Amino acid sequence: MNITETFAHHARAVPDRPAIVHGDRVLLFRDLDPLVSRAAAHLYSLGLAPGDVAGVALKDSIEHLVILSAMARAGIVILPLDWRWTPAEQERVVAHFGAKLALMEPGKPSLQNCPCLSVSEDFLFLVQKQKTDQKFPEGDLPLLMSLSSGTTGRPKGPRIRHSQFLARYRVFWINLGFHSQDRFLSATPFYYGGGRTFPLTMLYSGGAVYMLPPPYEPEALCEAISKYRITSLFLVPTLIRRLLTLPAEKLAPVRSLRLLLSSGSALHAEERRALRALCPGFVEYYSSTEGGGVSYLTAADPEAFSESVGRPVFGVEVQCVDESHQPLPLGGIGRIRYRGPAVADGFWNDPEASRESFRDGWWYPGDLGMLDASGYLTLKGRAKDMIIRGGINIYPGEIEAALQSHPAVLDSAVVGWPSREFNEEVAAFVILNGESAPAVSPSELRDLCRKSLAPYKVPREVFVVKDFPRNALGKVIKADLSAGLSPLG
Repeated sequence: MNITETFAHHARAVPDRPAIVHGDRVLLFRDLDPLVSRAAAHLYSLGLAPGDVAGVALKDSIEHLVILSAMARAGIVILPLDWRWTPAEQERVVAHFGAKLALMEPGKPSLQNCPCLSVSEDFLFLVQKQKTDQKFPEGDLPLLMSLSSGTTGRPKGPRIRHSQFLARYRVFWINLGFHSQDRFLSATPFYYGGGRTFPLTMLYSGGAVYMLPPPYEPEALCEAISKYRITSLFLVPTLIRRLLTLPAEKLAPVRSLRLLLSSGSALHAEERRALRALCPGFVEYYSSTEGGGVSYLTAADPEAFSESVGRPVFGVEVQCVDESHQPLPLGGIGRIRYRGPAVADGFWNDPEASRESFRDGWWYPGDLGMLDASGYLTLKGRAKDMIIRGGINIYPGEIEAALQSHPAVLDSAVVGWPSREFNEEVAAFVILNGESAPAVSPSELRDLCRKSLAPYKVPREVFVVKDFPRNALGKVIKADLSAGLSPLG
């Protein structure tokens, strides 16, 4: 039970098939399995042992993917670190999770509270000198500290086992159709959950991973799809939005994809419609780093459900519950929870946070949602983002959808505005698309909301901004928007 256990089979069955391709460099399956064993043996020679935690702060490369695989084979727990973080951010995370070593990009500063090793030419030379007959542990080993994006607040993440990761692979095979003939384009950083998990799934399955590490222009992405005859691609919504800015003729390669996968945050309704029309293989995949997949929506699902995030994936049970953790009737809006073989057991070294988010085998991802009679799940926003105005629950998502129905609104974010009278009022922030749509004033946008929303949901003010504060995945940091609002008297 190891996510590298199939590599030896692929080395025998398809030795000349590319495993990883990065530019002019090609690593064949015949070479992947022994290289992973050598790298795992080298990690042992550095003093690491099964069960130890090691940080990985590397740019996307063939070596990065090999090191992740080597750690998995050796039973060393992967602690992902964004190489772009400051030393202080990295030090906070390695201290919390007790890392014994951090593997770093050459030239990056060392950390004060953790031994560091540069993955340089010397490191790679020593890997090649290792033997391939090293014995490695068996059983359901710990694999990965599965961190959510961002580093604000105290670090949180569960320790995922190999069996839980393999359960996620089963969902990819059954619901997303990953298979050994796939040619997957890795265009999202390995630091992020999907950016790391989908390429590892490809290697386990015997498919080929072609690398296009960000940053890149959307035209380059389309060219890579065509050049490498890519069949499957995963992008976060931020990258998809850049892709959708291209003219139709530039997007021709995207139409040929068997699978265009979006995950990481919810798409806007008009983006879903554009993607459904663009690519028959479009799938929106609702998931979390802590629990794996929840639901999926395909271009083949009826248009009537196109604003949902689809139906539950294989092996997962989903509920929407009230504040007493009781399941709500169909159509009721409540906290989403789900359980299944891929869901983590709790946050590592954080019992307080575990009690808040893990309960009786259920994982609460922090989202609000609604299940209908057909099994489709619709997101209604983050639980922490819900606005309570005069005792009435207001879900930002429906206000954001109303604002984005205007062609001049490129993006929107709705937050609570502290108010002495009502506890909270509604504040809306919008980014306007002045180039391809007519101008619109804040008062006109408030009038638009009045046409489709109850009076108490209409924003007290609409603020036009150039951009939103975002984390590295492109998700809006609503707390920063709220922090800039002075309380209403």
